[in-house]
Amino acid sequence: MPTGLGIYDIYIFILAGFLGFQLISRIPALLHTPLMAATNAISGIALVGSIVVAGENYDIVTNLLAYLAVTCSTINVVGGFLITDRILKMFKKEKKQDKK
Repeated sequence: MPTGLGIYDIYIFILAGFLGFQLISRIPALLHTPLMAATNAISGIALVGSIVVAGENYDIVTNLLAYLAVTCSTINVVGGFLITDRILKMFKKEKKQDKK
């Protein structure tokens, strides 16, 4: 069985990117917060998986890729939580202060 990236893999990647963009662009603003929470959960799973692979200590290339995966997943999780927090703050009502 040949290894490497085939033409069908490239087609699937391009199609998935196009469909993902079309799907996300049509989501109403009210649904962005729940979707961000789900995306953060998926990124958390990727973070745990990349930590497990990094801990196996296979070879130098695998270790470098695992380190890169841990770094990217951590940035994604932290950024997702920050964005979700900011979106949730937009929906909070401000308290009116009594002026004396």
